[in-house]
Amino acid sequence: MQTIAEHALPVSSRVAAATPPEGLSICIPVFNEENAVAETLDRCLKLGDDLRRVGVDSFEVIVVDDGSRDASVAVIERYPSVRLIRHDRNRGYGAALQTGFAAARHGLIAFLDADATYPPEHLPRLCEAVVRDGADLVIGSRMAGATSEMPRVRRVGNAFFAGLLTLIGRTPVSDSASGMRVFRREVLDLVAPLPNGLNMTPVMSTRAVHEGITVVEVPIPYRERVGQSKLSVTRDGVRFLTTMVGAALAYNPVRIFGVLGLAGMAVAAFTIAGLVILRGQGVTSLGPLGTFAVFGALVCGVAGVSTFALGASFNYLVSLFYNRPIRQGLFKKPLLRRPVEQLFLPAALVTGLAGLLVSVGSLVLALRGWPIERLWLYLTASAMSMLTGIQLALWWLMTSVLRQLSTRTVNHANSVK
Repeated sequence: MQTIAEHALPVSSRVAAATPPEGLSICIPVFNEENAVAETLDRCLKLGDDLRRVGVDSFEVIVVDDGSRDASVAVIERYPSVRLIRHDRNRGYGAALQTGFAAARHGLIAFLDADATYPPEHLPRLCEAVVRDGADLVIGSRMAGATSEMPRVRRVGNAFFAGLLTLIGRTPVSDSASGMRVFRREVLDLVAPLPNGLNMTPVMSTRAVHEGITVVEVPIPYRERVGQSKLSVTRDGVRFLTTMVGAALAYNPVRIFGVLGLAGMAVAAFTIAGLVILRGQGVTSLGPLGTFAVFGALVCGVAGVSTFALGASFNYLVSLFYNRPIRQGLFKKPLLRRPVEQLFLPAALVTGLAGLLVSVGSLVLALRGWPIERLWLYLTASAMSMLTGIQLALWWLMTSVLRQLSTRTVNHANSVK
C-alpha cells in the first residue's frame, strides 16, 4: 500500500464500478460526543465546493447515534440537513458504521470519527483518489508523515499493527486502523462481514489487501481527541491482533502457520546442532538445562512440522471456498519450483527411515550392555524423527486429495464462466 503521492497498489481491482460515483455519503458514528460532534458536523457541511472540484456532485451527512447517554442527540438535531439514525442501545463502533453504510444513498461512502481528531477538510483529497485516480478504498494515514498528535503508546501500537499487516498481507501499510476512509460501495461486499467493535477498521484493511482491492493511503494530520478516549490499549489491542490474524487466516493460512512452523523447526534444528557440537567436544552427559533443551526441541520440532503442514492444508480449503487458485508459498516469489507440500512425502521417508535406523541401532547397543543413561537421547531423537515422518506422510496424503479437489473446482468454475 502506497501513499497517493506515490502510486496505488499494483494489483487489478476486483471492484466492478467503472463509472465514477456522482455522490458521497459521509457516515459518522457517535457515542457520548456532545462536546465535539458540533465541530465535526460544521466542518463536514462546508465541504460542498471542494467536493465538486474533485468531481463529487452531491453529498450527505449521516450520523448514527450509538445509544448516547449525554446530550449528543440534542446537538445533532440542531442540524436539519444531517440524517440522524439512532440505536436503542450501544452496539459498538463497527455496528454504528455499518448502519450508516446500509442507509447511504450514494455510490461513494466515507466515514470519520465524531471526536474532531480527523480533518474533514481532507475528504476531498481522499475522494479525488477514487474519482480521478481509480482507487477503490482510500485510507487517511495518520502515520505517513503528516502532523500527528497521537499519544506515543497508541502510535507504537498502530505501527505494530501496520507492520503485522505488511508481513501477513505482503503489502506495505502505514496505518491499518485509521478511522477516516473513502471507498466505493461495492467494496463492502468484498470485505464483509465486518465486526461490530473498534476492530472494524483493521479487519477491513486486512481483507482489502487480500481481496485484490485497489487501496491507496493519503497522509492526513491528526489531533488529540476532545474528551476521553474510548479505546482501551490492552483490551482493544488484543482484539485487533486476534481479529486481524483471523481475517488473514481466511485467505492465506500458510502465511501465518508457515512462519510459526518454521520457527519451531528452527528451534529444534539449533538445539540438535548444539548437541552435536557438544558431543564432538567430548561432552557425554547433560545437566538439567541440557535435558530441558532436548525436551523443548522435541516439542518445537514436532509442533513446527504439524503447524506448517496444517497451514499448507488450510490453503487448499480456502481455495475450495473461494473457487480460485491456491496462494502459493510464504513469499511473493516462490522459493521452489514445486509446491512445498509435494516435498512432504520424500521428507516423511527420510525422517521416518532415519528414526527407524536410530531406534534399531539403540536396541542393538542396549542388547550389548549399554546403560539407558547413554541411550535415552538416541531413543528420544528416534521417536521425534519417526513421529515427524508419520505426520508428514499423513499431511502429504491429505494435501494430495485437497489439491485434486481444488484443481477440479477451479477448472469447473472457469469453464462455467
